[in-house]
Amino acid sequence: MSKVRRVRGPVRPVMASAAVTALALTASGCVTVHGEREIVPAATKSEAQRALKEFLTAYNKADEAYDPALDAARITGPLGAINQGGLKSRRVQNPDGNPKHVPLELSDVSYAIPKKAGWPRWFVADSKANRRSDLRWLWVFTKGGPDQLWRATYLNLVSPDKLPKLKKDEDGFAEPVDVAAKDLALAPSALGKEYTSYLKSGGDAFEPGGHTSGWKAYRDRNSERAGLAVQYIDEPENGGTFAPVGLRTEDGGALVFFSTRHYEKQTAFKGLSPKVEADAKALLKGEVKQSLMLDRVSNQVVVDPKKSGGEKVAFLGRIQGLTGAKGE
Repeated sequence: MSKVRRVRGPVRPVMASAAVTALALTASGCVTVHGEREIVPAATKSEAQRALKEFLTAYNKADEAYDPALDAARITGPLGAINQGGLKSRRVQNPDGNPKHVPLELSDVSYAIPKKAGWPRWFVADSKANRRSDLRWLWVFTKGGPDQLWRATYLNLVSPDKLPKLKKDEDGFAEPVDVAAKDLALAPSALGKEYTSYLKSGGDAFEPGGHTSGWKAYRDRNSERAGLAVQYIDEPENGGTFAPVGLRTEDGGALVFFSTRHYEKQTAFKGLSPKVEADAKALLKGEVKQSLMLDRVSNQVVVDPKKSGGEKVAFLGRIQGLTGAKGE
């Protein structure tokens, strides 16, 4: 199976608070906040460029110092949880900072900015980077209100030959997707629930691959190990800055980002205790006597095809990171 890119510290290769509602995707412009009904671009290009630049500056400072406070104001949602968890863990292990820090540099950046009414607003930045230069880095930035900062919310690394073409209007603006869209294989708001259900019981909603059939098979095999029982508990994350966001593609489908949370409980047989890796030990609460609970956040990007075509949802990328650990 293909390997999930896991965050060991802040996004490396970046693999891995404003209140935002799950109505982030309304294409019809029905979100109304403080009387704002006009459908307008979520950001100007210069505003989007500045948001990316300011985030990158903060991220590099935080990565160099292993200090989550240095980019906390510029990051949120699933990417924020992954980034902050990684930084906290690495800071405990390396209190003097990152001895191998190399600044993350982005190039060849393009922006997909949707038109919508009200708040929250968001846009997607598509870039190359000086890490994993064979892949495109897709960033989602969200802003919860006129007086709030743009924050990086999602990040996924995707092979350029798998990226679908986005639908654009005559002015070059993208079209957002309603979270409840019924003309897609799965409504964006249902992706988290369907994915976590699939990991538990299987199904036919998703194309086979490393993040679906491959990951499920691995977890099924891993549920029992010598002296250890492993239980997986998966939950969708649809609220606030974890809400799914998506853009229409030229063929009528959608490119959708969504997030989930995954708990892994390791229970040792009598007289034994689970092994605690360094990353988990740095975040550990409680004492590991017989069990260890690992808490991970995952963000993923998929192609959600038109329902009428009969195709399944296909994963383009997934990034997860450890955000907590608890011993009992």
